[in-house]
Order: sequence, then structure tokens, then C-alpha cells
Amino acid sequence: MAVSKLGIDKRNAFVYNIMATMGGNCVILDLKKLFITENYALPIEYSVNLSDVEYMGEYPLKKPVTVTGKVTNRAGLVTLSISMVYVFSAPCDRCGLPTEIRHEVTLEKSLAPEIAGSDSDEIILVEDYKLDLDELIFTEVIISLPMKHLCQKECKGICASCGKNLNDGKCNCNTKQIDPRLQALADLLKDEN
Repeated sequence: MAVSKLGIDKRNAFVYNIMATMGGNCVILDLKKLFITENYALPIEYSVNLSDVEYMGEYPLKKPVTVTGKVTNRAGLVTLSISMVYVFSAPCDRCGLPTEIRHEVTLEKSLAPEIAGSDSDEIILVEDYKLDLDELIFTEVIISLPMKHLCQKECKGICASCGKNLNDGKCNCNTKQIDPRLQALADLLKDEN
């Protein structure tokens, strides 16, 4: 069996006219024959380079996003099931240490060449039986990027006074700072003791 770099069986791609083309970072699946051939599955396995994506001043997707899954036709219902795995590399939002965290996004949607009535979030419109897989993956990954990126759930951050990473231990700074507007009241309380 001849398998391309995308993990698509070239023999079946020819027989069923299901193809993947790479045209300037673009994988487009031609699903016309899949829509008319019941009980057939097209495996998907490839990676997408999103290292040029800027997010909150960083380029956090340094490693390619790996995509695995399949498009199936079961009793006339065409379904896309994919898993996208990426590593988010950026400084921790609290302590600033470089951190890499693996994220997985799963997507299961029905595919249709036309939709009657209003749009649906559960159905992807596949015009001319072609699906731009890279655009879909790009959108789903961007939507799933974390708003807060921490090295660990219990990250203590850094000391506001000396800048020491509090995950490494406490610092010797006075943590009981008094609001300058209330300093006169604090002085009165000291005098009474």
C-alpha cells in the first residue's frame, strides 16, 4: 500500500477520488466520492506548521500540530472526527519561566454539501465536496489557545518587591504592606501598643 506523507492511502485516494493536495500550506480534501460511497472511511494523519502564528505577543506553537482522525460515510451520514495535538510554548503568566504544555482538541462534526435552513454549529458546509482541512484546524486551534498559561496549577508567581520566584521558596520581603492612605492610622495603632 502506497501511503503519502499525509497518511492517505494513494491507491484508495485514486479509486475513490479522494485526494489531499498541498498548495501553499493548504490541505484540501476532495470528498465527492466519499459522499456517494457508503461504509467507507478516509484516514487522516498529518501535521500543520503554525509556528508563524502570533498570540499575545508570543509565537507559542513552535512544534507542528499533529492531526489524526478520519472522515466516514455510514449510511449516508458523512462525519469528520479528528484530534489535534499541539504544544503551547510560552512564559508562565505568573512566574515568567519558559513552559511547554501539551493540549488536545477533538472535533466531531457532520459534513454536508448544502444546508437547508439556518446555519448549524454541528454541520460543516462542504462546498463543491471540498474541505479545507488546514483552515478548519487553524480555527479550532486558535479558539482553544489558553487565555492563562501557567507552569503549574499552583504557581505562586514572583515577589512584587524583589522579583524572586516564589515557587523556589519564600523571600525575606515584608509582605504586610500598608496602604499609604492608611499609614497614619497604622502609626496610631503602633503608639498604643
